[in-house]
Amino acid sequence: MRRGQNTPMAQGTVQVTHTGTSRWRRRTGEYASLAAALEAAGDGDVLTVAPGTYRENLVIRRAVTLRGPEGGIGSVRIAPVDGVPLTVRATATVQDLHIEGQDAAAPALLVEDGTPELLDLRIVTRSAAGIEVRGAARPTVRRCTVDNPAGVGIAVLDGAGGVFEECEIVSAGQSGITVRGGAHPRLERCRVHHASGAGITVNGEGSGLEGIGCEVYEIKGTGLQIAARATAHLTDSSVHRTSADGITLDTDAVLTLSDCDIHDIPENAVDLRSRSVLTLTRSTVRRFGRNGLSVWDPGTRVDANQCEIHDSTGDYPAVWVSDGATAVLDACRVHDVPDALFVLDRGSRADVVDSDLSQVRNTAVSVSDGATAQLDDCRIREASTGAWFRDHGSGGTLAGCTIDAVQTGVIVTKGADPTIERCTVTSPAEAGFYVSAEGRGTFNGCRVTGSGGYGFHVMDGCRTTLRKCRTERCARGGYEFAEGGASLAEGLGGGPVAEECTSDESGVRTSPVDTGTVRTVTQQAGLLGTVPAPRAPVALAAVPAVPVSDPASTARSSQDVLGELDALVGLESVKHEVRTLTNMIEVGRRRQEAGLKAASVRRHLVFTGNPGTGKTTVARLYGEILASLDVLERGHLVEVSRVDLVGEHIGSTAIRTQEAFDRARGGVLFVDEAYALSPEDSGRDFGREAIDTLVKLMEDHRDAVVVIVAGYTAEMERFLTVNPGVASRFSRTITFSDYEPDELVRIVEQQADEHEYRLAAGTDEALRKYFAELPKGPAFGNGRTARQTFESMVERHAGRVAVLTEVSTDDLTLLYPEDLPELP
Repeated sequence: MRRGQNTPMAQGTVQVTHTGTSRWRRRTGEYASLAAALEAAGDGDVLTVAPGTYRENLVIRRAVTLRGPEGGIGSVRIAPVDGVPLTVRATATVQDLHIEGQDAAAPALLVEDGTPELLDLRIVTRSAAGIEVRGAARPTVRRCTVDNPAGVGIAVLDGAGGVFEECEIVSAGQSGITVRGGAHPRLERCRVHHASGAGITVNGEGSGLEGIGCEVYEIKGTGLQIAARATAHLTDSSVHRTSADGITLDTDAVLTLSDCDIHDIPENAVDLRSRSVLTLTRSTVRRFGRNGLSVWDPGTRVDANQCEIHDSTGDYPAVWVSDGATAVLDACRVHDVPDALFVLDRGSRADVVDSDLSQVRNTAVSVSDGATAQLDDCRIREASTGAWFRDHGSGGTLAGCTIDAVQTGVIVTKGADPTIERCTVTSPAEAGFYVSAEGRGTFNGCRVTGSGGYGFHVMDGCRTTLRKCRTERCARGGYEFAEGGASLAEGLGGGPVAEECTSDESGVRTSPVDTGTVRTVTQQAGLLGTVPAPRAPVALAAVPAVPVSDPASTARSSQDVLGELDALVGLESVKHEVRTLTNMIEVGRRRQEAGLKAASVRRHLVFTGNPGTGKTTVARLYGEILASLDVLERGHLVEVSRVDLVGEHIGSTAIRTQEAFDRARGGVLFVDEAYALSPEDSGRDFGREAIDTLVKLMEDHRDAVVVIVAGYTAEMERFLTVNPGVASRFSRTITFSDYEPDELVRIVEQQADEHEYRLAAGTDEALRKYFAELPKGPAFGNGRTARQTFESMVERHAGRVAVLTEVSTDDLTLLYPEDLPELP
């Protein structure tokens, strides 16, 4: 031990400056170990540690100051081989030390009591925790850094508190900061990053955390985790670049975020469950992979005020409310997202006030499974569907809202019953308001302007009420109601009710295939001016054509049609199946005429087989047969595929499917390549919507339309397996086998005869060999290939004959083996 305050310190020594007033105490002293110096020091003494590494486990029991030399930050290392390197049990000051721990069961720095100050410490360790504060301790920790890849960065436990200012967790093998057991620290301008657990966890009743100006990022887990009745309040803070959810709340957790920024999250930005409560004020949620706000379970609630949620990087709704949860958005903006707000399940509710929902790729507001949504004075812009109330029990109110530049303004389906008041839909590409599949709804004082379709489009079976509504400049008409029009008063006819509704249209254009009476609300004076008036249909050139074959004008007997079927090449098993069905239907009709019970015959069919095997032709003939037996009114064929049924946004698919079904009324709806409606990795594919709509229409209108779904055999088997609701509605599957070479030759012969050509001697045998050797890969088209072969032969024949100066009839008609195209 050396004396003298001005004596230079030796390596590995500790200089103690005493501040006591007793003349008997030494003023200064130097000690060879930290433990000895601490034992000698009294309250108020300053211990200055010389540079070096100290393999000691230190315990500070008095209000001393322990520090490294001035200007020598990091030169003093406290690094015992095991145990706790430094324990603080007093209101001491510890400054400018480098602390290292190696004990996985113990912290590197343990604060157990007092209100110590911990300043400019560098903790590089592989311990259970970098800093652990427990019990009655209330430290002030400033500018400290923790690097602990083996455990927790900072743990505040068992009722402890304290203030952490400008501290940084540069790595943690578990949570960056853990608060539990009723502890309640305050963080100011702290940074937590590169943690392998949650960035910050607050757990347990009575546990709480307050953070101001903090940043949590680069976390291999959740950024902020609050659970089990814990509370937290963050202001002017950010959470970003996590590998899991940004923030999670579970089991009665409470969190308040003010002026915060949650961004670049691959999963949910914020996920709440089990009666948790989140309050957001002036905060931003952006660039998230799943939901911006995911709210689950009864009693769980989000209140967002003046917040912005935008720029989703995934395919999920920005705000998801389900299982009885509640969300309130006041003066918020939600934009550049796939869907803005989804509310699902009975008891779930969303209240949205004075908010903007814009640039939404699909549906701005979706309400389903008995949920409720209330929107007041909101603005919806640039969405595919403004709002969709999907099914029975789902409802709520839209009041004073504007919906602009959408595909469809509001859709109501499957028994949903919302109230829409004083809402305006401007420039929708399709309908302003669309009600189908027994949807209901009350529309009071609503307005549609500049629609590319109808203003109000209400389908059959929908008990919808319209009062004091108005349409202007709607391309297809102001009001389109189902057959029978709208009633004067509710309860008459079970259809829509229109009261005091007006339109500026002098005429309404309707679908070119619609042969029924079109009704619209006309601008007439008096009570009758509110009733849809019949008008003659006007063709709408803008409607895309779908193949329609109508044999009504040239009706034939069933035997005539069966004769044409028999004349087709091959298809023996198909002909047998169709004849069997025809016989059952015919005999059933005769039994009914005789007053006997007729066996129920499901007329919907599945056609399987490769392209070119005659599926469309047989479907057309099947429709004619059913019309000749008075089973169908017209027997015409409407051929559609996925592109005709599936829209580019939620809502348009149901409309397209309904319209295709309506075109097929009285005939056959032939859905080619039906398996494309249910791709193997369907995800959020809208084909599911087409399937559900079609099944519902088949059930509701069993005798109006016969539906045939067709496609490749294996794909159709998968389609029916994954869609049992579809499979149950079809009576049988008819398989169309590939044509044999002899049958393909007969098709070529038929084509030649029809076009006044003949096959020369040996040509039929050459064709047979050609078809036998022709590769039967995906490009093989069966009958289509036979017809293409004939066309190629005609082209080669023309090239051969054109060079002849004199030609005979045989030259002009005979096809020789050399006219065959080369094998691919």
